[in-house]
Amino acid sequence: MTTQIFVNMHVKDLTKSTGFFEKLGYKMNPQFSDDKAACVVISDSIFAMLHTTPSMDRFIPKGRTIADANKQTEVLLALSTESKELVESTFNKAIAAGGSEARPAEDHGFMYLRSFSDLDGHLWEVFWFNPEALQQ
Repeated sequence: MTTQIFVNMHVKDLTKSTGFFEKLGYKMNPQFSDDKAACVVISDSIFAMLHTTPSMDRFIPKGRTIADANKQTEVLLALSTESKELVESTFNKAIAAGGSEARPAEDHGFMYLRSFSDLDGHLWEVFWFNPEALQQ
C-alpha cells in the first residue's frame, strides 16, 4: 500500500477555500467532506484537509491554539510539477483565485519555483526540477 499524506489546515471560510483550490484544478473528495471540513485531492497520495475552527479544534491537543498562518509560518507546502510551464500555470491560477505571491520566482537553471499564499495565509511552493541535473 502506498503511504498517503493528509495535510490538515485551518481555514476561515470553507466555501471560499474550497473554491480557491477548485480554481487551481483540484477536486474535492466528498467521502471526507462535509459542512465543517473538505478534502482537496492533490494527487493519488496527497490530500489537503481544510478544517473550519470547530473541526480543527477536535484534533488539536488541549492547551494549544490554532496558528494564524498570516502571522506565523506553520508549514511550507511544496508540490513538484512536470515543467516550468505547469509551475507558471498553477501560480497564475492561484493569484487569479485570490492568492498572493509570497516570494519572487526563483530560476536556478536546473530548478524553477514560484511561491504563493492561499486565502488563509498558508504558504505553497510549486516547483520543477531537472532530475538529470542531480546525476551530474
